[in-house]
Amino acid sequence: MDKKKTAVVVIPTYNEAENIKKMIDCLFSDIFNKIDNYKMMLLIVDGNSNDKTADIVKDKMKKFENLHLIVEEKKEGIGAAYVKGFNHAVKSLKADVLIEFDGDFQHPPELIIKLLDEIDKGYDYVIGSRNAKGGAYPSHWGFKRHFFSRFGGFVARFILFFPFSPFFKITDPTTGLKATRVENFFDKLKLDKLKYKGFAYKLELMHKMVELDAKVKQIPFKFGLRSYGDSKIDAQTPKEILKAVFRLRFNDKKSWRFVKFGTIGFLGYLVNSFFLEFLSGTLAMEKIASLFVILKDVFFLKVFTNRSAWAAGFATEISIIHNFTLNNIWTFRSKEHKASSKIFSRFLKFNFTAIGAIIIQFLAVGFGTLIFGNTLLIRQASLIFAIVFINIPYNWIMYNRVIWKKKK
Repeated sequence: MDKKKTAVVVIPTYNEAENIKKMIDCLFSDIFNKIDNYKMMLLIVDGNSNDKTADIVKDKMKKFENLHLIVEEKKEGIGAAYVKGFNHAVKSLKADVLIEFDGDFQHPPELIIKLLDEIDKGYDYVIGSRNAKGGAYPSHWGFKRHFFSRFGGFVARFILFFPFSPFFKITDPTTGLKATRVENFFDKLKLDKLKYKGFAYKLELMHKMVELDAKVKQIPFKFGLRSYGDSKIDAQTPKEILKAVFRLRFNDKKSWRFVKFGTIGFLGYLVNSFFLEFLSGTLAMEKIASLFVILKDVFFLKVFTNRSAWAAGFATEISIIHNFTLNNIWTFRSKEHKASSKIFSRFLKFNFTAIGAIIIQFLAVGFGTLIFGNTLLIRQASLIFAIVFINIPYNWIMYNRVIWKKKK
């Protein structure tokens, strides 16, 4: 019989005496006993509360074997508390899955079952979203709280991830309800080097998980109202979050790669544009086009008789060679991509995938000049249209997923 994996629910507390007793009873009596495929543990990290929260937990530990407690010497922030809990859960409790949870019932306890179900389906990072379909914020919140939570979350998400896929996959970046696979993900995080000990730790950990290519899944949840105790959000939280997302994005390797990609792409456009004009007036393009004169009476094939279309194709190939060279030595430069033995094969693969770009610009310039006239303005407008609306997204996907894809 296979050994059960261990899931550890980590709850940070500070003056939660009114809530924690009910939460412990609820989890062990109503939730954990419904989960058969995991050994469930609960770890409380208390910030040295003065309302005897830790004493209540210690008393409950006599009844529940899988209840654990860490008491901090002093309260350092919710992020610092979670890090201590995560480290203890992984190193001492041998956790396979970590679940971030609140002790005030704002997170519905029954969602722990749903989080683990999604982990079992192969997801590495399952997050509760108040913005997903079926999720909700407390109806009793005032306009100001709603505005800052929703708009602030969107701004944080935009700065942190746009225009990459996590921007569309993660709709609630400040959520505190998460389940994370430890193997190959959490065990690779250097938690002791986290820069933020307060609320912004959520964004930093999320950013790191995305960097590790974790398979993300959102589940909707309805955020409850706190009955007792004080919120962990203080007046400095919005400022901390804004500072964190700007700092994380500024140091994001993928973002800088996109900037480099865009810079080289613009230089490639200049090369493309120059050779399009240069080659359009050459005898060589005229001779190539004349080989297809038999097709001149069929409009959709007449493009092959257009010297500007052929010039666009050859100019695109020249810009492809230019872009490959610069991207190889700058944008996607890494130890993995430096091996000279792989450069030629990568170049062949690059050219093979770039056939799409050549065809796109051949047709765009060819049909553009056939319909609107073979002038410099039309040639350049057709070229820009093809590059901006088709080639840029096409090339970015090919570069990342085919040419310079890193092996896991």
